Amino acid sequence: MATLPSSRIVTYEQWLKTPTVEDAIEEVVNGEIRVMPANKWNHAEIVRRTRGQFEAQLDERQVIVMDTNFGLIIRTKPLTSRTPDIAVFKVETIVERDGYIHSAPHLILEVNSPSNWPREREEKLLAYASLGAPELWWIWPEKHSFDVHHLEGSNYRTTTLTAGVLKPLHFPNVQIDTARIWTD
Repeated sequence: MATLPSSRIVTYEQWLKTPTVEDAIEEVVNGEIRVMPANKWNHAEIVRRTRGQFEAQLDERQVIVMDTNFGLIIRTKPLTSRTPDIAVFKVETIVERDGYIHSAPHLILEVNSPSNWPREREEKLLAYASLGAPELWWIWPEKHSFDVHHLEGSNYRTTTLTAGVLKPLHFPNVQIDTARIWTD
């Protein structure tokens, strides 16, 4: 998503005291606050359908599937915080501090928006890799495809899927039917 300009660079401590913007999504990249508009309906519907498939197959006492606007701290210096569309955590690995998550999800899903710039996508991939998120699915609604990224060392290895069933590495009993995700 395109971001609104912000020239103010903040530290983690300053950011903790900054009021949030209502009905917007906020991320911080290298100390720069980026405020983005709320997701459009199609984007939100893809997130809802995908989350529903996960939740139907997982035990909520052991796994949390989060799709709300929450801060995932990548690093505190310089501050980088992301807001993934969906993050799937094993409960015992969650580290919460100051109201934010400071641990890597086992799976991150991002739904591409027409306003996403290639640079933004690369920044997110680098950030999630640096956090150690072992798997990331980049969903392309306009192409009806998924880029599936698996962390190898400090970089992601990528494969593309256009139809079928996705099986996350850390949740072997889960099968996501890609045909049930699309809204058109």
